[in-house]
Amino acid sequence: MEKYNGALAYYDKKDYYRAGELLNEVIPLLRGTEQAEKALFFRAYCTYQLRELILSAYHFKSFVETYPRSAMAEEAMYLYCMSLYEDSPPYYLDQSNTVETLDAINSFLLNFPDNPNKERIASIAELCKVKLEVKAWENTKLYYKTENYKAASIALETFSKDYPESKFLEECYYLQVATQYFFAKNSIDTKKNERYDVLVDKYQNFIDKYPSSRFAKEAERYYKVAQARLGNSSASEEITKE
Repeated sequence: MEKYNGALAYYDKKDYYRAGELLNEVIPLLRGTEQAEKALFFRAYCTYQLRELILSAYHFKSFVETYPRSAMAEEAMYLYCMSLYEDSPPYYLDQSNTVETLDAINSFLLNFPDNPNKERIASIAELCKVKLEVKAWENTKLYYKTENYKAASIALETFSKDYPESKFLEECYYLQVATQYFFAKNSIDTKKNERYDVLVDKYQNFIDKYPSSRFAKEAERYYKVAQARLGNSSASEEITKE
C-alpha cells in the first residue's frame, strides 16, 4: 500500500508529522492485516515525538489493550507511562493525571519487572508521590487558613496517617494543636472542656515526637491556655490567630 509505505519512509526519516498524517489515513484500512499492529504503534510514537502527550497516552494505552502479547507492548506501556508523566501538571492543579500515572507505573513494573528502564520509572513514581503529598498538604492547610477548624482537624489526622514519613509531619502535628485550640475556643460552653482535653492530648503527642521543634514554644502557649481553661493552672493568656 503506497500511503503505508510512504508513512514508514517518513517515520524512518524521523519526519513524525508527515508519518503520523499518513498513518491516520491508512490505519482504518489496515484493520485485520499484518501491518495494523506496526501502524498503530508507529502512530502512537509519532504523537509522542510531536509532544501531543494526551493523544500519545491514549494511543499507547489502546495499543497495549489491543495487542497485549505484542513484542512492542513493553515499549508501548513504558511510553504510555512517560506520556502521562510528562503531561502531569504542577502540584497546585488537579492531580488526577498524576494518580493515573502512578497506576500505569505500578502496572508496568508488575508486568515488566526486568525492563531496563525500571529504575527510571521507579524514580518517576517517587516524584509523583511527592507531588501528591504536597498537593494533599496544601489542601489540608487550607482548612486551617480558612478557619474551618473541624474540617482541618479531620484533614490533619488523615494526612498524618496517609503520609507517616512526610517532611511536613512536624508542622502537621503542631497544627493539630493549634487547630484544636481554636476549635475549642469557638465551641459552645458545654463542649469547651472536652475539646481542651483533646488539645492537651495532642500537645503531649506533639511534644513527645518533636521535643526540640521550632513550633514547640507556640504549641506550649496553646497548651497553657487549655490548662488554664481546665482549671489546672492560673495562666489566662488569650491567643488570637495571626
